Amino acid sequence: MKTLLNTLYVQTQGAYLRLELDTLKVEVEDQTKVQIPLHHLGALVFFGNVMVSPAVLSRCAQDGRSVTWLSRSGRFQGRLEGPVSGNVLLRRAQHEALSDPLRPLELARHFVAGKLINMRHSVLRSARETDKPGEQEVMTNTSRRLARIIKQLPETKDLEKIRGLEGEGSRTYFETFSLMVRTDRQTFQFKGRNRRPPLDPINALLSFLYALLLSDCAAAAQGVGLDPQVGFLHALRPGRPALALDLMEELRPVLADRLALTLINLRQVTAKDFDERPGGAVLLNKAGRKKVVVAYQERKQKEIFHQVLEQKMPLGLVPHIQARLLARHLGGDLPGYPPFLYR
Repeated sequence: MKTLLNTLYVQTQGAYLRLELDTLKVEVEDQTKVQIPLHHLGALVFFGNVMVSPAVLSRCAQDGRSVTWLSRSGRFQGRLEGPVSGNVLLRRAQHEALSDPLRPLELARHFVAGKLINMRHSVLRSARETDKPGEQEVMTNTSRRLARIIKQLPETKDLEKIRGLEGEGSRTYFETFSLMVRTDRQTFQFKGRNRRPPLDPINALLSFLYALLLSDCAAAAQGVGLDPQVGFLHALRPGRPALALDLMEELRPVLADRLALTLINLRQVTAKDFDERPGGAVLLNKAGRKKVVVAYQERKQKEIFHQVLEQKMPLGLVPHIQARLLARHLGGDLPGYPPFLYR
């Protein structure tokens, strides 16, 4: 198993990145703040007004190193792509699968099943951890409702109905999400998912983590030679990384939602890490973003057991493993796509 390469996140506004031989230097007001051997980095992610030299971009493109631009709040803006990697026959198989009347249905069913099963596991975990019997009962009931939705997936023969089951499962899960928050419920009230912009701290935290996860999933898809724009569960739209969104679904409860709950429940993120903007938008501030980025990187280093490969690996490798399994399925080497199930 390859060592998990690090991702460099730069959020200091006005920072400038340049290359000196094989060393990446990050400068702020003409002073070098960080210098890292470029070969130690697998990806670069910039927030807001961060400048980068043409030499850095050229070298990253040549090496196949992902470069992603996000807004200061964490909304995806664009990615640097080098030469297209992978076997052209794999991308052809991906496009042919999209045209098949049954393949998108099969793949969408697996993506949604993985997401709902991981959501149910997260709810059950929170039910075990609470010391309030009333809340435990509510979460247990939620897990039963999710189980009933999951059981409908194998018999569903329509893609729109699968999307409908995904939506129903997500609504069921988020109806209980506030009970999984154990500290400072006044600050982290959850009255439903809202975004673009998020209107409360917990939605701001979730949206930021989803943006980081989406960047990782897009890089994973591209890294194995798949087209991140061509998905099966998510409808195709210009500029939309549909396949990255597909791969992201089963990982949301594991790499984003559970981390958000941990940060809140351990008081590692508090009300002071958020700012309210004109119009009611609530966003992580610079200090808050730094805390979350560090925690996200640490979360990716956690060792987990991958049930399909039957071995331990860092959680951060899972998007790349799942993209590889999908590529093998589309290429005819696997009879089906096995979603990642977290235990």
